Amino acid sequence: MVTIAQLWIPIVGGGLLAWVASGLIHMVVKYHNSDYRQLANEDEVAAALAAGSPEPGLYTIPHCADMSQMNDEAMQRKFTEGPVAFVTVFPKGLPKMGNLMGQQVAHFIVGFAIIGWCATLALQPGAEYMTVFQFVAVVGFLTFGWAQIPMSIWYGHLWSTTFKFLVDAAIYALLAAGLFAWLWPDVGA
Repeated sequence: MVTIAQLWIPIVGGGLLAWVASGLIHMVVKYHNSDYRQLANEDEVAAALAAGSPEPGLYTIPHCADMSQMNDEAMQRKFTEGPVAFVTVFPKGLPKMGNLMGQQVAHFIVGFAIIGWCATLALQPGAEYMTVFQFVAVVGFLTFGWAQIPMSIWYGHLWSTTFKFLVDAAIYALLAAGLFAWLWPDVGA
């Protein structure tokens, strides 16, 4: 049986490689730049939000705390007349990039640990390269991508944005697959 401890190199190394790949995607290739749009009246919307002094969090417009409120004609009118939006409010100030990057690295390393754990449950020592590659690629894609789809279904993200995040997930999954297959413990390990 392969143990998770035997996979520490592909877990940590893969997490760091995925972080580098993410950086290249966002800072060099930049295909996510078109994911977000600017409001024509950004200053007015920002002023209106600032006037309410919202704490950091996720807000909805119109706010419907319980689905039973959807039967109310006034609530239905708010939805019909719009706008209908999800608004994320962050703390004021520039993003703390060091903290955010650290969290992203941790996200990838934990993701690779989950992938490795799943692989230890399904694959034996000495498994063939392509067997490990295929299994890890699927688990890797599910780990990093599949949960993006509800963002388009329920939260209004453009399907093109979700597709790009699925491309990202495929890149991370292929990195994971290659590393785990290459470094998979042999029968004698």
